[in-house]
Amino acid sequence: RPSDPGPPFDLRAMLGGRCPVCGSAIAREEGEADWRCSGGLFCPAQRKQALIHFASRRAMDIEGLGEKLVEQLVDSDLVRTPADIYRLDLPTLAGLERMAEKSASNLLAAIEKSKQTTLARFIFSLGIRNVGETTAKDLARYFGSLELLLAADEATLMQVCDVGPVVAASLRLFLGEP
Repeated sequence: RPSDPGPPFDLRAMLGGRCPVCGSAIAREEGEADWRCSGGLFCPAQRKQALIHFASRRAMDIEGLGEKLVEQLVDSDLVRTPADIYRLDLPTLAGLERMAEKSASNLLAAIEKSKQTTLARFIFSLGIRNVGETTAKDLARYFGSLELLLAADEATLMQVCDVGPVVAASLRLFLGEP
């Protein structure tokens, strides 16, 4: 290492305080090192990663919905939210690059199969910040239904095993989004 390393690296300044993909402001939570785009699903990069997580084996387990296909679906503006996955049809999928009718049909079957899942897997699939598989299971066990979870305030959320103020705030922030 040089004896005089110069000024510290400043990612925020280098990016002008904006996400390089969507232009939304970047923010860093107190005590954390990572700068994050504030654009949410508006940001194509975040949307792609959210959809890849949603379709992953440990989440909704949608076999065939991998990274390359998610990129095509987002880049062509066919999928903006996880719910849009369930609106895809055979002609749309078969028309995509490297997707024949058989592959499209198999993917649609996997999408249909994913509708029969547990509440815990669904909660985990949403990719809520600070909510992993174990917390998702605890939330599903405690509330028993999505409706009750959606209606819960932070105080009620903190009654769930291992849910503290940070997780409760993350849940309320995410669940409060339209």
